[in-house]
This record gives sequence, C-alpha cells and structure tokens, in this order.
Amino acid sequence: MTTETDYEEAETGRRRRPTFLKGLLFLFLLAIVLAGLGAAAWTLRSAEGPKIATVEPEPLTVSVVEVKYLDQLDVEELYTGLAEARRTSRLGFQTGGRIDMIGVRVGDRVKAGQTLARLDTRGLGAQLASAQAVVEEARAGHKLALDTADRQRALMAQGHVSQQRVDEAVAQAATAMARVEAARAQADTLRVQIDLASIAAPYDGVIVSRFADEGTIAGPAQSILELVEAGDLEARIGVPARIVPELVAGNVYTLEAEIGPVDAVLRNVTGVVDATQRTVAAVFEIPAASGVPAGSIVRLQMERKLEEKGFWVPLKALASANRGMWTVYAVVAEGDGWRAQPRLVEMVYPAGDKAFVRGPIEPGERIIVDGLQRVTPGMPVLPREAQSAETVNGG
Repeated sequence: MTTETDYEEAETGRRRRPTFLKGLLFLFLLAIVLAGLGAAAWTLRSAEGPKIATVEPEPLTVSVVEVKYLDQLDVEELYTGLAEARRTSRLGFQTGGRIDMIGVRVGDRVKAGQTLARLDTRGLGAQLASAQAVVEEARAGHKLALDTADRQRALMAQGHVSQQRVDEAVAQAATAMARVEAARAQADTLRVQIDLASIAAPYDGVIVSRFADEGTIAGPAQSILELVEAGDLEARIGVPARIVPELVAGNVYTLEAEIGPVDAVLRNVTGVVDATQRTVAAVFEIPAASGVPAGSIVRLQMERKLEEKGFWVPLKALASANRGMWTVYAVVAEGDGWRAQPRLVEMVYPAGDKAFVRGPIEPGERIIVDGLQRVTPGMPVLPREAQSAETVNGG
C-alpha cells in the first residue's frame, strides 16, 4: 500500500533529475568556452606584433631660394584721391511755378549764359503790361505838372499870381515825377521776376542730372538740373604729414588714373591734418586735355627708403603663425640629407605677391618657397634651387 510519504519522495526524485542534467550541460558549455579562449590566446601569442616602420620615407622634393639680406628697402607707396570738377552746381528757380521748358538732357554740353529751363511767365507778362501802362500814365501826369509849373511862372512874371502858386505847381510836378519812378520800379521788379523764371548756365559745363520735366510745379530753390564745370579738374589726395616736405607746389607729378598715367601740377598742400583720415590734402590740377573723367580715382606714387634689414620672400613661402608672426621653413643639413625646420619671421612690408621680412635666418640659408601644405617640421626634403624671391615675384 502506497503511503503519502512514498508519494512525496517520488515527486522529489523527479524534480532533482532535470537539475542534474542542467548542471552537466552547463559544464559542457563552460568547457567549450574555455577551449575557445585558450585557442585564441595561443593564436595571439604565436602571431606577430604591430608593424613599426623601420625605413624612413623618401625625401620630398621642394623648391628653395637663398636668403639675401638688404640693409634698406626702397618702397613705392600709393596715395588715392578723386579727380573732381572745380565747380558743381544744382540749378533751380528762385520763385515757384509751372515749368514751361527744359531745353537740355543729361550729357549735354552747355555754354555760359545759355538758357536751360524756363517757367510759365504769362501771368508775370500780364502784370508787366499793366505796370508799363501805369508808367505811361505817370509820365503823362508828370508832363502836365511841368507845363502847369511853367505857366504859373509866366503869370507870376506878369504879376498875376503869387509865388505860392508857383511853388505849389513845382511841388505837384515833383510828386508826378515820383509816381513815374515808382511805376518804373514796379515794372522793373516784374522784369526781374521774368528773368529769374529762367535758368541760365553760370559757366561752361556738362548736364549730369535732371530732376524734373515740363509741366511740373517747381517750388522755390528746388533743384531742377545739376551742372558740372567743363575744363581742368582738381584732385585732392590725402598724404601722410611726413612726406609733405617732399611735395613742391608748381612741380609736375605723374598720377595713375583709370585711363593711364597723367601729368598734374601740384597747386598747393593744405598743411592741415584731417581729423578722420589723419592725412594732409594735396591739391593737383589735371588738364582737361588729359581725358580723365570727373569723379574717377587717381593715385599718387611716392618712393620711400625704409631703413630696415631684411630679405624678400614670396608670399607662398609664408605660413601664418600666432600673434601676427609668420613661419618660413629653412632647409638644414642633417647627416647625408636635409630636413625642413620652421622659423618665425615678422613681415615688414608687403608688395604684391611678395613680402619683405626679418627673422632668425642667416644670410645664405635656403628656405622653401612652395608646397608648404605638404611640409611638416623635421621631415626629410630634397632641395631644388629656384629663382630668387625678387625674380619669382616679378620684383
């Protein structure tokens, strides 16, 4: 007979059998993992270590120039200004009104005194006719007053009238004359207004702007045309105060203009330093025959000696460094070869695609002049002589 205790033991045996099998499976997997790790360790031990280069790379061929020192530098400095007309005027009417005629267009050349524009003056013309009629009336009254005064004098001589009557007639003649003068003044005022209703060229020149057309109601002092004087130009060029003693009034200097070099006479130097530009204005006269257009840029070239020891290098031989310094690569001998060695230099004067520099470079040393993007400090190089820095850069 099966008891309850026997049933529990049977259940316990069934639960233990799967646990034992799992243990055997775990040990088997562990053995496989350990075997794999051992094989990997053996493979790593028997394999070669990381490859290290034991042969130096081939030297890089670079172009070099020999450093040649100069004790001073002749530099050419350019100072810029504008060639402008001596006079430029914006023309308008003194009084307002409707514009009746504008007889010029932009680009037209005009002569002094030529009528350029005119207002509608029909109203002023009618007023002038009325004022002229008043003048004629006043003249008639004055003539009558004079005749009356003459008759009174004749009657007084005959004893028919007193001196008082003569004086009254003379006074009436003077009053009539005053009326004539007042009427003439009124007519003259209207004539002046009619004259001011037209714009005349104040000097020979060229029309450069037109701001209104016929039919426009122009206000007093409104700009209608802009006139630029034709003839000689003047150029105001700002120069440093240190070169003012080198400029002589009356001398001819060559200015670089857009059309090429032109000769200009130095009229004067202001001698006053501009507060914003920190330069002194030198005024040059450019003849009209030079063909320089008004408003174009002109440049004055001056030579200056710079007492500074240094040498020329192409700009492509410079690499930027810190604090405004530059780096050049010198080629130094090492063993049987050459290596690139960086040196810091200071730029003294740039000129086009070359620069005058100074730094710890000995005369006769050679520096790399191109391909700096491929050069690193200390790398082996094979120098190849190039042209001098001045010749390479067109100096």
